[in-house]
Amino acid sequence: MRVNVRKLSEKAHLPTYGSAYAAGADLYACTDGEVKILPGETVFVHTGIAIELPAGTVGLVYARSGLSCKRDLAPANKVGVIDCDYRGEIIVALHNHGVEARTIADGERIAQLIVAPYYTAEFTESEELSATVRGEGGFGSTGKQ
Repeated sequence: MRVNVRKLSEKAHLPTYGSAYAAGADLYACTDGEVKILPGETVFVHTGIAIELPAGTVGLVYARSGLSCKRDLAPANKVGVIDCDYRGEIIVALHNHGVEARTIADGERIAQLIVAPYYTAEFTESEELSATVRGEGGFGSTGKQ
């Protein structure tokens, strides 16, 4: 699948895959120097790119495992959603979940982008829903393990 990428800054990086079978492509910070993120703070980190996703696909922005587990930095909204008709800059809202201030350097990998297909549902009102074994069981209703 081809995804057109527009660089909004000369120093921006195109997304890249870290291995032949990586599902997520790395997104890179495009900043004017280091960005400091205090504990409990959320900072909008620019990538310097805009993308043109094919119709019927969505861009999902996930945390990088090393950044989140080792440095406590992950997208504030857990998973960012980029609709296929959005043409603005991709900006990652990084949140510091830790107790120490952290910094992001220009050109550092800050998140990963997965391009996936999606369905557009037609929601219709119904008086009844089909029965299942689970039924209306909610949080924790399927057991602890």
